[in-house]
Amino acid sequence: MEMLLDPTWIAAVVFVAIAFVVAVAPLVGARLLRVVARNNPTTKFTTYECGEVPDGLAWLQFHPRYYVVALVFVLFDVETVFILPWALNIRDMGDIAIIEMFVFIFILMLGWVYALRKGALKWQ
Repeated sequence: MEMLLDPTWIAAVVFVAIAFVVAVAPLVGARLLRVVARNNPTTKFTTYECGEVPDGLAWLQFHPRYYVVALVFVLFDVETVFILPWALNIRDMGDIAIIEMFVFIFILMLGWVYALRKGALKWQ
C-alpha cells in the first residue's frame, strides 16, 4: 500500500487519467454535438469526383509497380531528412561524419541501382 502512495505513482496515474480524458473528450463531444440528417439522400452513398459522374467503379486495383515507385520515393525522402541536418552541422562533427555520410549515400545508391536493374522504376 505504501508503494501506491509514492508521489511518482500518483503522478503517473494522474498523467494517464488526463491523457485518457484528452483522448476521449473530443470523441464524446463530437458524438453529442453532431448534426444528424432526418433522411439519407441517395447521393450520400455515391462516389464524388469533382461534380462529374463517376467513370467506372471506385475500387480499382493498382499495379504493384505503383507502390514500388512510391517506396523508392520514400527512400530518397528519408535520405533527404537525414542529409539536411548533417549538412547544417558538418563543421561541428568532424571527418568521421563525412565518411559515414558517404557510406550512407553509397548504400542508398546501391538500392537505387538495384531498383533500376530490376526495372522497378520503368513506368508503362
